[in-house]
Parts: sequence; structure tokens; C-alpha cells
Amino acid sequence: MEFPMVILKLAEWILYQLLANSCYRAAKKMRSYGFFSRNPSPKSPSQQQPPLYPSVTKCDLENRGFDTLVCDMNGVLLRSQSVFPYFMLVAFEGGSILRAFLLLLSCLVLWVLDYEMKLRVMIFISFCGLKKKNMESVSRAVLPKFYLENLNAHAYDVLASTGSRVVFTSVPRVMVEGFLTEFLRVDGVVGTELHTVGNYFTGLVSGSGLLVKHRALNEYYGDRKPEIGLGTSSLHDHLFLSHCKEAYVVNKEDSSSIMPRNKYPKPLIFHDGRLAFLPTPLATLCMFMWLPLGIVLAIFRLFVGIMLPYKLAIFLATWSGVEIRLKGRAPSSSTSHPRKGVLFVCTHRTLLDPVFLSTSLAKSLTAVTYSLSKMSEILAPIRTVRLTRDRKKDGETMQRLLSEGDLVVCPEGTTCREPYLLRFSSLFAELADDIVPVAMNTHVSMFYGTTASGLKCLDPIFFLMNPKPSYHIHILGKMPRELTCSGGKSSHQVANYIQRQLGDALGFECTTFTRRDKYLMLAGNEGFVHDNKTKKP
Repeated sequence: MEFPMVILKLAEWILYQLLANSCYRAAKKMRSYGFFSRNPSPKSPSQQQPPLYPSVTKCDLENRGFDTLVCDMNGVLLRSQSVFPYFMLVAFEGGSILRAFLLLLSCLVLWVLDYEMKLRVMIFISFCGLKKKNMESVSRAVLPKFYLENLNAHAYDVLASTGSRVVFTSVPRVMVEGFLTEFLRVDGVVGTELHTVGNYFTGLVSGSGLLVKHRALNEYYGDRKPEIGLGTSSLHDHLFLSHCKEAYVVNKEDSSSIMPRNKYPKPLIFHDGRLAFLPTPLATLCMFMWLPLGIVLAIFRLFVGIMLPYKLAIFLATWSGVEIRLKGRAPSSSTSHPRKGVLFVCTHRTLLDPVFLSTSLAKSLTAVTYSLSKMSEILAPIRTVRLTRDRKKDGETMQRLLSEGDLVVCPEGTTCREPYLLRFSSLFAELADDIVPVAMNTHVSMFYGTTASGLKCLDPIFFLMNPKPSYHIHILGKMPRELTCSGGKSSHQVANYIQRQLGDALGFECTTFTRRDKYLMLAGNEGFVHDNKTKKP
């Protein structure tokens, strides 16, 4: 009976807040936007008050190694003060599409609420009934990508120059702690704590309530003052900054400093989730408006690829918005081994790699794969054969397939979304002399067509649901005989050389990460690989 009573009390509280405060706040906002009176004329420079604290760009970064820094997350370390997109990521990726839709509908109410009530409503919708393990997965595999893309370069430079860093934030600690400790090496995170029952969140804040930054700062440090404080120009942050020896604010003009990828504090190689965009209210609304058409379009594109001849399939796919760019030509069949097919070695971006290669070349290919759902096997317009991850058996299977025709293999063993190549398995190099490297890359604007923790059978559907998905295929020349195993090279040398060639063609960085590393990071398991050895990058 406890949980229903909590829901009733929360509903009663929200109703009171709406009836008592919403009209006043709406009128106040409308007045500030100029509906009830003319906008006041701007003050002259002599009348404007000087800023209380200097800009973060004025902070001296020299000899800060022993200093302590305190700051907030949104509006300081992140360029945007809006927390809605990150709650939407929790609702969509950790919860369900229905939960995400309810959060979007709440925007009609959030507009008239104060910050505290707004935060409580978003917490309730995003977390009520959410499993702890789902939140841990979102925190580990989804949110870091969007946090890094929104990182404020100026604020991070100050943070990185200090020896001790503590972040105080009113958003739930579980949403930010993983990113702050792993990517920004923060020593402590103090945020709002959420109430849980068993392995589920209730959607309510714990008994301590929403975190108040200046109070939390006093409790954390006592009489001692941190050397540096970063905040925004709001009055609430001024109270927080007044407890620091030095204080700097992040102004709107400072928030334009985007952190370039090559300066990320830690490379972002792996991430999960379906959404390829930051789900602001407007962007999320556009997504839900697109969904019905996107589903119909994906079914149409799927039908075209399965049922129609290659040339007609390419024409109709291009007409529907799919972009296919092909560079290079497929080589002729083997001359030294006329009964053996060509081995195409591809980078792995989605499960559709062999399909797009086969369609672009207008020839039937066979693809080998380590993990493919039954549904994907049924729908695949080309022949697919599963491998067992037993090196001897897989080698025999691939030799047999090569004797029957051309073969496509993705030696990374799993997909990677970012501009990196994972370590290549060397098995393919032992099986053929006619090896053709193929550099493949994709671009999506709304949904990712790969996932580590979701339903694999839906990966092609999500890719084809994008308004304008693109595939870029670059067929490199056939490997010279002297660079193959027949020319005296080891299989590892051949695999590493081809990895570098494909990386250079795509502008990607080569890594030694494997499928096992990816799944340990994103899903907390080893995928289908059972190996007790630890592989370090």
C-alpha cells in the first residue's frame, strides 16, 4: 500500500502547485516576453552593473595542481543549462518509447513550473518503475557521448588544471557520476539522491530532497573554503560561489567553446543507444512526428532490397532517400586459383554491410557472421552463414564457401560507430590470396542501426527508418601477392596491414580493442566470446 499512497500524495502536490502557482508564473513569463507591456529600453553602458565575478576565461591556469575546484554540471561543465535532453535519454534508452512520449507531453506543464517542481516532474516520469540496471547501462553506455559533445572547453581547461575536483549538482547523482569519474576524473560527486524499492526507482527524491548547492558545499567542506568555484551568472550560483576563495562564471559567450573530438579527456570509442541526436523538446517532437512515416519507409526499403533486382533496388532506394556512394571496382576472379572466389574484407558499420556491397556490385555474395538473429537471416537478400568462433571449424567453413564463390568477412567481429577500427582477426588471411579490402562507412541523423544491449533483429529496421541514411563504399585494390601469406607474411602482419590501409582510406584511427572489450564496456558481458585472457588496448 505504500507505493500507491506515494503516487497519490505526489499527484495531490502537483495539482496544488499547478492551481496555486501556474497562472502567476505564466503571467510573469508573458510579461517578461512583452505581452502585457513594452520591453524596457536597454540600459546605457554607464547604467549597467559590473559583473560580480569575472569570466571563466580570465582564470589563470598556472600552478593550480594543489588547488581544489567546485562547480556544477549543467551550464558550467556543459554548455547548455537545459537538463531535459538527458532525462529524455534516460526515458527513451532506459525505459521505453511510451515513457519518452509522456516526458515529451509533460513539456506543456513544465513551462509554467519553477525549477524545483520541473526537476521533480522530470525525475518522476523518467525514473518511476525504472530498473537500476537499466539506469546503470544508460549512465555507462549512452550519456557520456552526449555529455562529451556538449562539454564546455573553457570550463574543462580550468577543471583539468586543478588537483582536486568536486561537482555539486541538483540533478540525480546516478545520471552524472559515471561520466564525471571516468571521463573527467572528478574526485567527488554530490547530487540529488533518488528513492528506491528493491531494484527499482520509485521516481521520488530521497528524504534529503533536491540538492541545494551552497548548503551541500558547506556540509562537504565545513569551515574550509575551496580555492576555485565555477558557476553561472544566476543569483543561486552567486550564493554558491561566495563560499569559494576565487570565483568565476561561465557566461553565454563562453558556452560557444565546443570541445573538439581530438581533445576529449578520454577517447569515445564505444557507446550504445538508438538515438543519434540530442533529444531537445523540438528534436524529440520531430522524431515522434517522423516515426509513422519512418516505419512505413523502412518496410518499403526492406521490401525493395529483398524482392527486386539489383539495378531497380538501387534506383528505388535512392529515390526513397538512401544515399549509396561506390568508389572503385570489384576485381576479376582469381587467376592462380580459378576455382576459388574473391575474399572481400570489410570494415563493420552495421549488419547491412554485405547487403549494400552485394547490391552495389550487382553480384551475389556470401556473408559470414558471428551473431545474427533468426529474423535477420530470414530477411537477408544474400546468403548468410554463421561461424562458431572455433578457429578450426570456422576456417574449414570459410574455405568451403570460397570454393563456391565470393565471400564477405568483417574481421572486426562487431560494429563500431565512431571513427575507429577495432582489432582485425587474422583468420581470413590464412584462407585466401585474392583479398580485396573494402572501406565502408555510414551516416545517420536520427537512429543508430547498431546496438549492444537491444534487439539485434531491429538494427536494420532502425537504420532504414532514418530520413536519409547513407552508405559510402570504397573498394581498394586487390592485395599484392607479396603482402599476403603466400608471399611470406604472417597472418597477423596481413591483418594489421589491411587494418591500417582501411583506416587510412576512411580517416579512422586503428585500435587493438576487440568485441570482448566493447561488450564488457557497454553491456557488462563478453558477448559471445568466452576468453579468460584480458586484452588491453
